[in-house]
Amino acid sequence: MRHTVIFSICALTLAACQSGSNRSASLGDQPRLDVPAGAQSVNIAADPVTVRSALVSSAKERGTVVLQDQPNMIVLERPMAGENPALDSEFGPSDNGDRVIRIRVRFTGNQCQTLAVQDLAVINNVRTALEQSFVLPGNPNTMQSLQGLKSRAEQSSSCPPVAS
Repeated sequence: MRHTVIFSICALTLAACQSGSNRSASLGDQPRLDVPAGAQSVNIAADPVTVRSALVSSAKERGTVVLQDQPNMIVLERPMAGENPALDSEFGPSDNGDRVIRIRVRFTGNQCQTLAVQDLAVINNVRTALEQSFVLPGNPNTMQSLQGLKSRAEQSSSCPPVAS
């Protein structure tokens, strides 16, 4: 009987935790973001919902795989087809599986101010037992992509634009 009561309490506690984590993030309940070394960030004159929508629609238009679609984070994946000697010499070969670039964009903010933070990684042998992940620093091309997100989201927003 005692084990049944303890099990029931644990089950209720777990259910409460799960229901709390599945709620959609309201604009008043936004997480705090850090910008780790090597990551890129931009301020966007739009709410997080608009930023998320702009990012997902852009990815779908380009054929980029959306791995995770959450209220404050989108994870995208782009396959790296063919040989790439530069990546092989930097990160080793990806000879037991595919190589991808994984892009994680986290965002938080309010009605007219959203901070978007982009992290990049190259993944060798993706979805195999030999998978390896290497953090990539941002570069002008990836910053241009983040600026494109800013532009697209601000076009869909009624907020006045903000400087980067």
